[in-house]
Amino acid sequence: MMNVEETIVGTEAAQIPKQRGESLLETAVRYAEERHWDVFPGTWLEAVEGVQCCSCGEVACAAPGAHAARPDWASQATGSVTVARRMWQKQPTASILLPTGRTFDALDVPETAGFLALARMERMELTLGPVTLTPDGRMQFFVLPGGAAKMPDLVRKLGWSPASLDLVAVGEGAYVPAPPTRLGSRGAVQWACRPTAANRWLPDAEELVSALAYACGRDR
Repeated sequence: MMNVEETIVGTEAAQIPKQRGESLLETAVRYAEERHWDVFPGTWLEAVEGVQCCSCGEVACAAPGAHAARPDWASQATGSVTVARRMWQKQPTASILLPTGRTFDALDVPETAGFLALARMERMELTLGPVTLTPDGRMQFFVLPGGAAKMPDLVRKLGWSPASLDLVAVGEGAYVPAPPTRLGSRGAVQWACRPTAANRWLPDAEELVSALAYACGRDR
């Protein structure tokens, strides 16, 4: 499925996909250096009596080990390799979070709808950006910044009510967890479509919304 990276030759093809076995520090630095994404460290997991708990201390944490650790996270986010390295050296097990609304927005859908949309997009020969798969059953399609603001109107033009679809636009003032961040005991965030040289240029939300809305409508 969408194994574009396997067909690319040259050094760029071997960049970010090499994550297995890499530390969170190395991976965060690669996002900043090779993709020019801003990054910031979030919470992390701590073993308490054999149970993986969030460093925030909240017993019923909704995103254990995978949310912002401080309220001023937006000012903490950096595209500097040096600053990113320093932040993860202080807390090597901190999650990797990517602020949206800067170099990309994200269109968030249920996993079942996401895979249906991926198949449809492949048939349509659409060029995709990176796509993440979270362990709580969501997929996030990276698009050009500004996509979140346009989404409601784009969905209405297709004849859908935005409130009727489980299609969430994540833009300015928000963030998404990046692979290989772990979400408690549920597992790690993964790439459904990895960042490669082929998808360095992101699609506009308008290019993907039809397939995503259709898949979300089928998934209801």
